[in-house]
Amino acid sequence: MARIAFILLCHKNPEAIVQQAQQLTAVGDYIAIHFDASSSATDFTTIQTALADNPNVVFARKRVKCGWGEWSLVQATLHAVEAAVDAFPRASHFYMVSGDCMAIKSAQYTHQFLDDHDSDFIESYDYFDSNWIKTGFKEERLIYRHLFNERTQKWLFYKSFELQRQFRITRSVPDDLQMMIGSQWWCLRRRTIEMILEFAAARRDVMRFFRTTWIPDETFFQTLTRHLVPGREIENRTLTFLMFSDYGMPVTFYNDHYDLLLGQDALFARKISGEAQELRDRLGQLYASDQKDFVISNEGRNLFAFLTGRGRIGRRYAPRFWEDGASLGRDRELLIVVCKKWHVAKRLVAAIRHHTNVPAMEYLFNEDDTPLPDLGGIENTLEKRARHRRALMRLLFDHYESDRLVICLDTANIDLMHDFFSDRSITRLLEIECSFDDVYLAGHARRIGLAGQETSDETMARLLPTIRHDMIYQRDAIRDANFPNTTRMRERASTDENAAALAQFLSVNGDTARTLAETPYLFVD
Repeated sequence: MARIAFILLCHKNPEAIVQQAQQLTAVGDYIAIHFDASSSATDFTTIQTALADNPNVVFARKRVKCGWGEWSLVQATLHAVEAAVDAFPRASHFYMVSGDCMAIKSAQYTHQFLDDHDSDFIESYDYFDSNWIKTGFKEERLIYRHLFNERTQKWLFYKSFELQRQFRITRSVPDDLQMMIGSQWWCLRRRTIEMILEFAAARRDVMRFFRTTWIPDETFFQTLTRHLVPGREIENRTLTFLMFSDYGMPVTFYNDHYDLLLGQDALFARKISGEAQELRDRLGQLYASDQKDFVISNEGRNLFAFLTGRGRIGRRYAPRFWEDGASLGRDRELLIVVCKKWHVAKRLVAAIRHHTNVPAMEYLFNEDDTPLPDLGGIENTLEKRARHRRALMRLLFDHYESDRLVICLDTANIDLMHDFFSDRSITRLLEIECSFDDVYLAGHARRIGLAGQETSDETMARLLPTIRHDMIYQRDAIRDANFPNTTRMRERASTDENAAALAQFLSVNGDTARTLAETPYLFVD
């Protein structure tokens, strides 16, 4: 059975560290602690005293002052790893955690998982070819020597950088290394850790190189693991669940996130609020429990993006590219069917194609596989379609040799509606108003990745009102826009009322409109 030596880097909250160490070692695992030398000596003494009688706890032999982005973080990790390797010969895995990390599975589940997967778990993407670094320095992290802390010695950091760049004082990556990058929260097997320590002792040139790189905790272990271990024995992911906001800050978890965390495909989570004592207590009890039947829904990141993204609707930071774009054509008529229930709109569009001569397409801005003719490549991806939307529509008008065209849009595509209504062409909109019961909303949440098939009833009960409110918000946004030439079909309206709306929208006679309104199973889910 796997036994884990946790490598804990911490700098505050001595009571929480003691609690964390006691919880993790209570089931036979180990922990090696490095407490930042910049932090309070009194706090360190408190931790040492509280854990002095615990044989499964060891402290790094040397404490260093850690700074964000510095080599000191890697050095502190190595000190803790060395202490753990010497003190715990029975440890089979070494798992990097911080004081903000906590287990989100039981120890029994965790040990069995590691027994079943004879792999190292570490993010390690190619440094230069991947898109792991989104903004800021990339090559500059490596080819220049970074001797100062960017946060505490900002002027010296950037002055040193500018001088090196001005005088072209650069260096090369060690020839035999392929630089890799990824999250610093890894879980490595004992033999991998021992190989890394042996390599570090033998290759002083590599150690000198990493000591003056910037943010080496994202590259050192990632590069050496890939260098020393066959790729087939590495799983390119972290077992620690963490998310980042749009501003690059870690998302913090609180008491009401317990169910969400347990549903993620991970063993630990970061970062748990220091104030979330109830959550910390429950997760601590969970790790010591015998629970093995965890339901993995893995909707955390999608759910977070959905809930935080709603507040940004309507914000504008720069002119849209299409505001200066060309027109679809003054004499052309674009007919937009707007409906949140896509299957309803698709049935109506199929009927329109069958009973009229108007070309009609489904959700071409929402679904990759919407059938479209060959338009020279602009139709290949959703990104291209959205970026070149007016060009796409002009090509479709030309392809079908028609001055009328029907498309479907989701109710969330309010920007597209504004764009098309601002054009010189004639634009008409048919909104199909449907009813949404809880069964449909739950299915919708699963289809768009906000929930999984095994999401708990408690989580779903909290999620459904938010989704319902979001749909109402989208509907109200469409109506508040006061688009001209707008008609509305309703699930609860009579056939005559819906036929009148269709006749006005499509400019067809009453018989054709009624036939469309009577489309079989139109509103059936």
